[in-house]
Amino acid sequence: MIAVDTFAPQASVVTAKTPGVSVFRLYLLRATYLLIAVGLGSEVWPALINHTNEWTLWRGVGGSVLCAVSALALLGLRYPLQMLPLLFFELTWKTIWLVSIALPLQHAGRLDTVMETFIACAMGLIFPIVIPWNYVWKNYVKKPGDRWR
Repeated sequence: MIAVDTFAPQASVVTAKTPGVSVFRLYLLRATYLLIAVGLGSEVWPALINHTNEWTLWRGVGGSVLCAVSALALLGLRYPLQMLPLLFFELTWKTIWLVSIALPLQHAGRLDTVMETFIACAMGLIFPIVIPWNYVWKNYVKKPGDRWR
């Protein structure tokens, strides 16, 4: 029989640190996920649940995707670094929309027709500020990828 010391400290579990990411940055990420979950969720979930008219295909797709983003943001509260791809997705689609839709409309003097969406997408400018880019560089760029076989 093997004796197990049940009173041995589990310091590696309790004091495990995330290299290169401060506690402040982790809480900043959590606040961002909370903003997405509550801010976006309070808009899109009631619209999805209570809609009475038939939505166009793309309105339904967009609403469903935004509901999924708001739901997945809740995981970011517990796993702020593991959920960084969600912030990458948000940053990417909002940047694409701002450049390909809002910018041409602004040049044509018609940005007012999509002002609500413009403001929502412009709020995505906080993502480059809160994302820990050193961590991203080390873990998404320099770190070897998973094997293919």
